[in-house]
Amino acid sequence: MATVLTTPGVAGLSETVAVLREWQDDGAPWQLHPGDLGWFWRFGAEATAAAIRTWSRDGRTLAVGLLDGPTLLRLTIAPDAMREEALARQLVADVTEPRRGVLPAGKVAVEAPTGTLFHDLLSQHGWDDAEPWTPLRRDLTEPVPDPGVRMEVAGPECAPVWAAVLRASFDGSTFTDERWHAMAAGAPYADARCLVAYDDQDVAVAVVTVWSAGPGRPGLLEPMGVHREHRGRGHGRAITLAAAAALRELGASSAIVYTPSSNVGAVTTYRSAGFRRLPEIRDRYRDQ
Repeated sequence: MATVLTTPGVAGLSETVAVLREWQDDGAPWQLHPGDLGWFWRFGAEATAAAIRTWSRDGRTLAVGLLDGPTLLRLTIAPDAMREEALARQLVADVTEPRRGVLPAGKVAVEAPTGTLFHDLLSQHGWDDAEPWTPLRRDLTEPVPDPGVRMEVAGPECAPVWAAVLRASFDGSTFTDERWHAMAAGAPYADARCLVAYDDQDVAVAVVTVWSAGPGRPGLLEPMGVHREHRGRGHGRAITLAAAAALRELGASSAIVYTPSSNVGAVTTYRSAGFRRLPEIRDRYRDQ
């Protein structure tokens, strides 16, 4: 039976999100999370659908990829197909040949779970290691300590505040109120929460979005930001603790996040909130 590469379209988005939820597991290698699709949804349902690629066989989805930009494919594979040779070789061919409609010619990168045959084969086909990223995880079996600051769950009326703090957290951010509403309209947001942290002057100082993959599965923090004018005061740790607590309330087994290893401050913040550093991961990239 042939494996079919498709772009599922808006009508297929909910099914793709459901598949990704099923694949999440604390024992699995780092992989694409339904929250990654949820965060991308800020660009709208049509843009999200256009950025997704799926590989299916006999009606069953075996791999899902998200074009997180025109030259970066973030891809994961069904747990029981991670070492399947036929699938791995087709994935390599599809991401390597621009005419397949996955990645263009020139410098491109692929994120895939470490330990999959696909990840291994990329290196054999001339793909090199990119800069390292650090995944972190916090177990949610036990209650999470109180963050010590006022937190608010951001609904539609709070979108301007949430968006403003996010813009002030990342240089060059173009996030808008409209993008918040687009994100909140997406299928993954049914199991998500946006939080805002306030200081003792009742000023909004940090924001985060958490994405559940369902009870008993790891939940994702994406994004988390502290207003540039309010850093160095423990707000990053506070909002991270609140995020973990929110995921625990949603039934998540753990809270996960990742950041470039070069961002020492972010790694330190997450560790201060009880997150355990996991082995580094690296994208694969090709120069031409």
